[in-house]
Amino acid sequence: MRFSPFDPHHASLVASWPATSTEALMWCGAREFPVTQRTVSAWQREPDVAAYALVADEQPFAYGELWLDAEEDEVELARIIVAPGVRGRGLGRMLVRGLLAEALQTGLSEVCMRVHPRNTPALRCYRGAGFEPVDAESAASWNTGQPVEYVWLRHGHV
Repeated sequence: MRFSPFDPHHASLVASWPATSTEALMWCGAREFPVTQRTVSAWQREPDVAAYALVADEQPFAYGELWLDAEEDEVELARIIVAPGVRGRGLGRMLVRGLLAEALQTGLSEVCMRVHPRNTPALRCYRGAGFEPVDAESAASWNTGQPVEYVWLRHGHV
């Protein structure tokens, strides 16, 4: 398995990974289901978004993004998902480690992420990768205008 920039030719495959509308919502906040190739491809064109994948034999098995925000001096890890057939094998944590290494190289001082509160496996993965919940005041502020009360995490390197 190698960590590498995401090849947009695999957008339809990644879009197919959420099996239910709830899973799609927890993955990327999308109300559309199924998630389309067009949606995943559009993410690649967003400014300040860098997408990565864990790849073996030129096939992606996990996907995630870095959202760079120089104005806020932060990087957010986002839209992290592992292919259904290989979940529970540590690939999520491997992907998060790769994303974190890339985030730390940006020079931005804070690395954070938001997680759907019912996404217990993801929360366990991110905590295992060194992320900790932010204080209640920050979480309340950051959740203003959000579709759900996300669990906000910050990496402990700061």
